[in-house]
Amino acid sequence: MDGVTTAGVRAVARVRARADGRGGTCLPVLESDGPLALRRTRGSGTEAHVMLVGAMSGPLGGDHLTVRADVEQGARLRVGSAAATLALPGRHGDAARYDVRLTVAAGGELHWLPEQLISAGGSDLRVTTRVDLVPGARLVLREEQVLGRAGEQPGRLTSRLTVRIAGRAVLDQELACGPGAPGGWDGPAVLAGHRAVGQLLVVRPEFEEEPVAAGAPAEGAAVLPLAGPAVLVTAVAPDALRLRRLLDEAPASFPSASD
Repeated sequence: MDGVTTAGVRAVARVRARADGRGGTCLPVLESDGPLALRRTRGSGTEAHVMLVGAMSGPLGGDHLTVRADVEQGARLRVGSAAATLALPGRHGDAARYDVRLTVAAGGELHWLPEQLISAGGSDLRVTTRVDLVPGARLVLREEQVLGRAGEQPGRLTSRLTVRIAGRAVLDQELACGPGAPGGWDGPAVLAGHRAVGQLLVVRPEFEEEPVAAGAPAEGAAVLPLAGPAVLVTAVAPDALRLRRLLDEAPASFPSASD
């Protein structure tokens, strides 16, 4: 563990995927500590699978957790989580931080598919996800956030997603919800009273030749092509189950859909 201080826990988890030269993917780096535990599970084909397991409650107020995943040329990695992440208030009243850093090299492929993040009442969590891709990289990234447990008002949640391809930003967006967030977050232009919000980012080189059209495949979901071989699906829903269904079904209309 990087350390426990009066402000909370500091912990880092790292995974690096590398082509093994035999048509598969090896993991020369698989390190974790504190509330972050990475476990390799049975893969499929050329793809390595890793599960993020919560070894402790959290993130709690004052915690600073970081997860890094680096995929080298020709490697394929799928990362999921064993359960939802639950943001809780801490003893010190400070905000918690959860940073995700992802890189994918040319010919590499990363599926980043964690379970939902739940913002419990009284919590204050700031999530930042930064993705750096080389041209020719492939990515499927899913983010799902649920505001409050059943019958509970949400905590404050600020989430920022930044994606760069060849050093050029193709997406940089931030959403703040809950007590203390800028006015209008629960209004008709943002969540419209819904309590589950998510997005699915898909990056494929073939989108350069076969771009995806913008559209609204279902009520509460929207498809937006980005400047680059990338597509963003955003969705809002009354609950996590409906949100997952919207995000899972949207890519069926993409060219060469296989994810």
